[in-house]
Amino acid sequence: MGARAPRPGVPARGSESGRPVMAALDLLGRRWTMRILWELSQAPAGFRELQRRCERMSSSVLSTRLDELTGARLLTLHSDGYHLTPLGQDLVEALSPLDAWSRRWARETDTATAED
Repeated sequence: MGARAPRPGVPARGSESGRPVMAALDLLGRRWTMRILWELSQAPAGFRELQRRCERMSSSVLSTRLDELTGARLLTLHSDGYHLTPLGQDLVEALSPLDAWSRRWARETDTATAED
C-alpha cells in the first residue's frame, strides 16, 4: 500500500490550505476515481471484475486508486470484493445532485442521452 490518499489538514494538489474540501477535490479529481466509486456504488466487485467494468484501466492505476480510496476510508476489502464504506456511500449520495445537474446540462446542451 504505497499510495497516499489526500487527507484533510494536509496540503493537496492546488492548495496549501489543508482544507478538507480541497483534499476531497484532489482525491476525486484523480483519473478513474469517480468511475471506481460509481461502479462500486452499483455492486461490490473484486479486482478483476472492477477492472473489467472500468474497461481500459490498467491494473497498476486500479491498484493505486484502490489503495488511495481504501486509505481515505471510502472503500474496504471483504472476501467478496471491494465495498463502499458508510463514508463512501455518503460521498456517492452527496454527489447525487451533481448527477441531476449533469442530466439537466446534457438536455440543455443537447449532447448526451439521459442514461450517460
